[in-house]
Amino acid sequence: MVKICCIGAGYVGGPTMAVIALKCPDVEVVVVDISAPRIDGWNSDSLPIYEPGLDDVVKQCRGRNLFFSTDVERHVAEAGIVFVSVNTPTKTRGLGAGKAADLTYWESAARMIADVSRSDKIVVEKSTVPVKTAEAIEKILTHNSKGIRYQILSNPEFLAEGTAVQDLFSPDRVLIGGRETPEGRAAVKTLRDVYARWVPDDRIITTNLWSAELSKLAANAFLAQRISSVNAISALCEATGADVAEVANSIGKDSRIGPRFLAASVGFGGSCFQKDILNLVYICECYGLPEVATYWRQVIRINDYQKSRFVNRVVASMFNTVAGKKVAVLGFAFKKDTGDTRETPAIDVCKGLVGDKAVVSIYDPQVTEEQVQRDLAMNKFDWDHPRHLQPMSPSAAKHVAVSWDAYEAARGAHAVCILTEWDEFRRLDYQRMYDAMHKPAFLFDGRNVVDPDMLRRIGFVVYSIGKPLDRWLKDMPAVA
Repeated sequence: MVKICCIGAGYVGGPTMAVIALKCPDVEVVVVDISAPRIDGWNSDSLPIYEPGLDDVVKQCRGRNLFFSTDVERHVAEAGIVFVSVNTPTKTRGLGAGKAADLTYWESAARMIADVSRSDKIVVEKSTVPVKTAEAIEKILTHNSKGIRYQILSNPEFLAEGTAVQDLFSPDRVLIGGRETPEGRAAVKTLRDVYARWVPDDRIITTNLWSAELSKLAANAFLAQRISSVNAISALCEATGADVAEVANSIGKDSRIGPRFLAASVGFGGSCFQKDILNLVYICECYGLPEVATYWRQVIRINDYQKSRFVNRVVASMFNTVAGKKVAVLGFAFKKDTGDTRETPAIDVCKGLVGDKAVVSIYDPQVTEEQVQRDLAMNKFDWDHPRHLQPMSPSAAKHVAVSWDAYEAARGAHAVCILTEWDEFRRLDYQRMYDAMHKPAFLFDGRNVVDPDMLRRIGFVVYSIGKPLDRWLKDMPAVA
């Protein structure tokens, strides 16, 4: 087998290459990145990302056939297969601002590959990219080829954070798209043979390039659509006295619908959903499909509505003001079992509370104070650029503190907001928490983590997403 190199040591590149190295012990796998601190992290005992099971995989392979390096050009030049897993942020200015993907880092990677290559290469798109990106990359490589032949493949990732290692060990499918030429089919077979070391043949799907690129955007759009759909129903449940959990359970029993991604919440987050849908919207507009663009844009609007609806409920319930009041926020990551905060709903909720002059105290078991402060000081979309290119406002987070445990965060608070579904939040001593809070003590459950009836017996005024409202909340309606 040829040497494999991956450009980009982030949430996708690091875990994916670690599993490939584990499953293909005779293949040398190198992950390269220009960020020395990130590479140092991968070479240390404290990995730069938290993912259950990842430590064990990396430690088994690192130094044997898995390496992390900042010597980007040398390892790219030596590799036969080059995965590209670089940032594809949403553009913040110029044509397509706020929707289109910024392919600056992808183009830079392609030009570097062309500059250093001395042998034929298979270049694999691992980042989520717009449809037809492969064509642009192909043109850059071809026009700078110096006689080197390149085959471009699309191999999008379908990892869920928190279960990424298990997803890599036992994927629903591995998708490989390539050109429908003899050379393209040969390249597809080469990559297929890598995955075939551990993935059953019927789970490896091959398509043309454009189908593979679009499948990734479509998959994330469909998943986000389900979340926005149940969140839209959650608002109606509160208005009518229905229980969104009972509604979701009922419709999820329909085999045509299924039960997954039907948990109502304060909103979806993560690095992919919003970015990919905005990208899809822009592509639809470019191809003269405004009705399709409007359809997918509404998925984002419902998600934004759900976050603002939550903040409005908090403020309205607390006598229509949170100025000077301490609000404890439990959970800052966008979902449990990950330290990832990209596009987490907690950012918008915290900014909304701070905007009403609340004093916010945050606890999350996997998110550092530095990361919280960075996220709250950052402009929208800037999170997807390398860290040294992320402009921040130094004063944006001055009303926010980070606590070392949930009880300390809630001490002296007027309200608690649960924004991540960490398992430990289900086991907290809420009586102890209640006793240390100002009264009336409010609890706003944005993930339906705790039993509202139990909390009401303790004495809390409780709001749970999509659940029947208690009398207090009915008497103080939230007006958008």
